[in-house]
Amino acid sequence: MLYPSIDSLLTKIDSKYSLVSVAAKRARRLQQDAQPYLTKYVSHKSVGKALEEIHADQLTFRMVDQEEAATN
Repeated sequence: MLYPSIDSLLTKIDSKYSLVSVAAKRARRLQQDAQPYLTKYVSHKSVGKALEEIHADQLTFRMVDQEEAATN
């Protein structure tokens, strides 16, 4: 995979584990016919599309502490 680079993605999300987790969840949703966040993608595969969305700041994540997770 050439675009986007892992270095540029790690400026958006702090760890490789979080990056993989967010991209995998979004890729699954894209495979299930979710609406795309970008108008044009370089990649044809859903994981690549998810990584492009992260790179374009269209897809982010936030940490949830245990107390907040328990109340939801």
